[in-house]
Amino acid sequence: MKLVMTLVARDEIDIVDAQLAFHLNAGVDFVIATDHGSSDGTTDVFRRYEREGVLRLLREEGDYHEAEWRTRMARLAATEHGADWVFASDADEFWWPRGGSLKDVLQAIPSRYGVVRAFWRPFVPRPDDGSFFAERMTARLSPTAPINDPLSQWRPNAKVLHRGRADATVGRGNHTVDGTDLIPLRGWYPVEVLHFPLRTREQFERKASVWHSTQTVRFHEAHRAASEAVASGRGEEAFGALVVDDAQLERGLADGSLVLDVRLRDALRTLAGVEILEPVGDPGVSRFSLPREGGSPLRFPLPTVVEDAAYAVDVATLGEADVVRAQRRLDVLEERIAELERRPTARLERLVRRAVGRVRRSA
Repeated sequence: MKLVMTLVARDEIDIVDAQLAFHLNAGVDFVIATDHGSSDGTTDVFRRYEREGVLRLLREEGDYHEAEWRTRMARLAATEHGADWVFASDADEFWWPRGGSLKDVLQAIPSRYGVVRAFWRPFVPRPDDGSFFAERMTARLSPTAPINDPLSQWRPNAKVLHRGRADATVGRGNHTVDGTDLIPLRGWYPVEVLHFPLRTREQFERKASVWHSTQTVRFHEAHRAASEAVASGRGEEAFGALVVDDAQLERGLADGSLVLDVRLRDALRTLAGVEILEPVGDPGVSRFSLPREGGSPLRFPLPTVVEDAAYAVDVATLGEADVVRAQRRLDVLEERIAELERRPTARLERLVRRAVGRVRRSA
């Protein structure tokens, strides 16, 4: 089996080296990356992995066309790189297999199925003390925590992995994919996506500025307040409102709304061969080991029965969130249909059809 990861990134220097090294040690054979105008050293990291022969770098400037770029990379993975399986990641995502490796869990999928979903695990921002993100961000939001905003980026969600197809079409955010014989396997989530979207104030302000200046903010209403706050000079205030301090962390762990999860921290420590991960240094110098002939030093143990039961409870919340999202899409569709029917041309068309019907009935 050949597994290819595709990646879209822009100015993710604080995380992209760890992201690439982790996945190449977790079962990924090759990476196709689209660099969207990075200027902070992210491109240098990509080029280093390209020299290692494990990455193909594409460059884009201008407007953000996520779905188009992801679709192009998915098709390249299948047609030019012989991918049996493909998944589209962001730089702030770490796809954690529930046992063995990413390849091991994908090999267990019956041949008639071509798509499997992965469960998103959002980690909350913590006070920025200058340390490496994985050392600070060890608390994630429980999927059972009450979230009243249906557009919140913290709501339970899923992403997809799919078999390589020359006609694959990847939806925005990699939440859906279409293509020949890509039948989804429902109800099973063999991969968790550990998600670290907001890591430092600087990274938050940079990200919000991109939302403000591109089409992204039009699609993600949940980002609008953040992008407008940064544009008006209130970035520190906006980021501070999202940070979980020590007191909030203690309360969250006590009431079950937050969960301590050190898996990524420990995995990256293993790959770096250190006890404590240091902040990012020279982007041209490797910090993490890549798998060699002896294999990867990472180990992904099979979950216990107790862990599987807890995971099943978490995953159950995804079904409820899917219902909410489906209802919201229906509401938007009904609103658009109503708007079309209110237009003068639509009313005229209905009058003409009725008149024609009366003439036919009287003939």
